[in-house]
Amino acid sequence: MTTGFLPNSNSDAAMSVSRLANSEPRRESVKILVIGSPQGVQHTIYTLYRLGFAPVTAWSPPQPTAKPGEVASLLVRQISIAQ
Repeated sequence: MTTGFLPNSNSDAAMSVSRLANSEPRRESVKILVIGSPQGVQHTIYTLYRLGFAPVTAWSPPQPTAKPGEVASLLVRQISIAQ
């Protein structure tokens, strides 16, 4: 009867793996949009690059918006969200 109180090493390992999986950060996409004149958008992208935020090539090509003379460029980043 006392054997029912002995820990099951297999279930302990499974619980440890389960706890580890739940403590891992979740990945989420975040979108950063820069809108302005072509020069302003390019300046902002290069400034963010110099600050180490993202490579210039990670941004989408500037696309015209509904406003004349205005463009938009998008960056999508994957970030970790702690649970």
